[in-house]
Amino acid sequence: MPTKRLGIAEALREAIAEEMERDARVFCLGEDIGVPGGWGGAFTVTLGLEKQFPGRIIDTPIAELGFFGVAIGAALMGMRPIVDVQYGDFLFLASDQIINNAAKLCYMSGGAASVPVVMRAPIGATGRGSQHAQSMERFFTGVPGLKVVAPSNAYDAKGLLKAAVRDGNPVLIFEHKLLYGSRGARAETGATDATAEIPEGDYIVPLDKAALRREGAHVTILGWLLMLHHALAAAAILAKEGIEAEVLDVRSLSPLDYDTIGQSVRKTGRVVIVEEGPKTGGVSAEIAAGIMERFGDSLMAPVTRVASPDVPVPFAPALENAYRPGVARITDAARQLARGN
Repeated sequence: MPTKRLGIAEALREAIAEEMERDARVFCLGEDIGVPGGWGGAFTVTLGLEKQFPGRIIDTPIAELGFFGVAIGAALMGMRPIVDVQYGDFLFLASDQIINNAAKLCYMSGGAASVPVVMRAPIGATGRGSQHAQSMERFFTGVPGLKVVAPSNAYDAKGLLKAAVRDGNPVLIFEHKLLYGSRGARAETGATDATAEIPEGDYIVPLDKAALRREGAHVTILGWLLMLHHALAAAAILAKEGIEAEVLDVRSLSPLDYDTIGQSVRKTGRVVIVEEGPKTGGVSAEIAAGIMERFGDSLMAPVTRVASPDVPVPFAPALENAYRPGVARITDAARQLARGN
């Protein structure tokens, strides 16, 4: 099958266009996503789609609580909205709609109502300060009724978005700003290459599956988004020292794929979990507890977490780089665990 190499922003744009062509119920709404001559949202994902799909790329006021409510209402009436929030931090402003309506209405109606709304949110520390740089996963992965995914590459980004549009439940997609691969005015300093070969045909990526990115026998490293790339870089360093790290892309944060995680834990007996957000109360804490409850007998050492400190994201570049977990910290943690130090 023919393929083409795309970045995440391009892959998401292609996924939206294909789903809008496939299903007339699909539309997008958000801030600055359809401005003629604009950037196509904060990170170019909807660039040019307002010309291709007139009337279906809807610009909204700066009022997250309001336009998330519009999207949920449209979903209840049978539409398939894709909501773009400029920065993941702004999900706090829409949290009542997301948590009390989108995630609960199916349950509260005894299954009579469904809310097939897709919500896209860029996250991660990228030199923008504490109110535009948080890792928001921790606040939504524990919400019953809400599916949460986090693609680390363009192939997954496209496949997960297409699967989310076709799902009957609300799905929140977290996208890391340093993985978009946007060029020109929206290029990000320090971006990581998350491009992938994208097949020409239609495909989806399941919303409930982790992915094995590197096989190994001595220690398992779990990560997602930018941290997955750091984990792979750490594994390459460890391999030169004779330590073979197995790297899993968690990818589906809710529900968690404990089948795939368990296979790796049983093989290596040692686990390092890496996340960009603060350590206390993070997603890694939930995963660590889940591993202990399910596979504790297979562990040869306590689960290790590598995360950011419990402080707001700094603005100064030097502090931000020290704040966020990097390859060296992941390598050191995995090395100590594998060697039993």
